[in-house]
Amino acid sequence: MSFDKAYFDAGITRVGTQCEKWDGMIAAAGDPEMIPMWVADMDFPSAPAIQEALREVLGWGTWGYTISGRKDAEALCAYWARRHGVTIAPDEVLMSPCVVTGLRLAVRALTKPGDGVMINPPVYGPFFGSVRGNERALVESPLAVGEDGRYRIDFADMERRLASREAAAVMFCSPHNPCGRAWTREELAELVALCRKYGAPLICDEIHADFVFEGSHHSILTIEGAEEIAVMLCAASKTFNVAGLQQSSIVCKNPKMLEAIRNEMDAAGVKAGNAFALAATRAAYTACDEWLDGLKAYLVDNRDFAMAYIAEHMPKVKVTPLDATYLMWLDCSALGLEQQALLEKLAAAHVKVNDGLFFGEHGRGFIRLNIGCPRAQLERALAQMKTVLG
Repeated sequence: MSFDKAYFDAGITRVGTQCEKWDGMIAAAGDPEMIPMWVADMDFPSAPAIQEALREVLGWGTWGYTISGRKDAEALCAYWARRHGVTIAPDEVLMSPCVVTGLRLAVRALTKPGDGVMINPPVYGPFFGSVRGNERALVESPLAVGEDGRYRIDFADMERRLASREAAAVMFCSPHNPCGRAWTREELAELVALCRKYGAPLICDEIHADFVFEGSHHSILTIEGAEEIAVMLCAASKTFNVAGLQQSSIVCKNPKMLEAIRNEMDAAGVKAGNAFALAATRAAYTACDEWLDGLKAYLVDNRDFAMAYIAEHMPKVKVTPLDATYLMWLDCSALGLEQQALLEKLAAAHVKVNDGLFFGEHGRGFIRLNIGCPRAQLERALAQMKTVLG
């Protein structure tokens, strides 16, 4: 099978599948004409090898307690070595239901109640809840924005907060959601050096690692010294559109930190090992590279099309440069609209996007647009957005 433009153009019908992106949106909005350009999953079929793996498990006819073990970890290790040049040993991997679970477990295991945990907003909404929901103090070190619209880490501010002991740990997003930054090796090295200097654990969400479009993703685990302080969280869910199966991994090269997270999992009764999820993830990591390569090429075309369209037809909307992810971060502040009015205008145009405030106060005036969909869907959404934002 050829995973070309025609394959991804075809998309897939998801209405009626208990799909949050479509069915949840339609139920909440009461608008069957609404186009979903929000929650971060894609409107493409998962790779054929994944579908075949799930059919094989279905054929078993019964699904009792299931072993998640070494072959699952080995599939992940081989994939990260092949795609990202990361050396991981199976014994350095824990299985978890999802990356958000991993964020919360790591916070609980590596910090104490009352400790400060630093994040870099605007950032994925569950970062805030992972800190506040576990009786830790939220410490915000906002990303800086250059004249080119690219976001950068304010290392001086981060060091001030670490040096004063305002923050005891750092929770980081790489590539960054929603800003679309693929961090450079030099930036990550400076971050690791800072955390090592102050003895701060570094919890790094790398769920979007497979969507770096130019150059390579630099995993935190490839940075010298990171093995002492870093936890890396990853999953096949975003890449292969299997989030509904609930399977992710926690990777840590520091045995004491890994054991602390394992103990926290045991205390909370967190288990991972759904028979279907494990089979799908193994297939994703072993037999879907060609599908992924085709997908990335398609997403680059969608990105370039959307950037050109917005520049021509919605000149007051600024597109943040998109190094990575299939999520565009759009600055609508020049329109002079209050946040709710902005969202209401888009809803009236039958387009559902993510509210920038989901990513913290630094997302005011912004929206996040999901371009992980067939071109026809993207074109229709942008044309309708033009009527209210142009």
